[in-house]
Amino acid sequence: QVQLVESGGGLVQAGGSLRLSCAASGRTSSSFGMTWFRQAPGKEREFVAAISRSGIGVRYGDSNEGRFTISRDNAKNLVYLQMNSLKPEDTAVYYCAARNSGWGFVESKDYNYWGQGTQVTVSS
Repeated sequence: QVQLVESGGGLVQAGGSLRLSCAASGRTSSSFGMTWFRQAPGKEREFVAAISRSGIGVRYGDSNEGRFTISRDNAKNLVYLQMNSLKPEDTAVYYCAARNSGWGFVESKDYNYWGQGTQVTVSS
């Protein structure tokens, strides 16, 4: 089992930046590939970025456009999502997720563990 807790969300103006964190407890996060999803009101959960257990492998969704960077610190059991040049359409609840094996899966149904989410609101 692993518990995931996101933090770092908030209200930011368009063009601003936020860094989200996901803290893992229970089994160490280094045991898992980790992924960020987001869900806007009335929309399906969307893949944002994934990172392998070592941190060497990364994968981004179409929404990235070079603006987001996923990283991890296995010593601290933390995974980050640095978001720059934010747009109003980035407004969503952002979730981190993990699965028992593999990494980089883009469908939310493939994940075993979820955090509670952190709200990101980008004003125009």
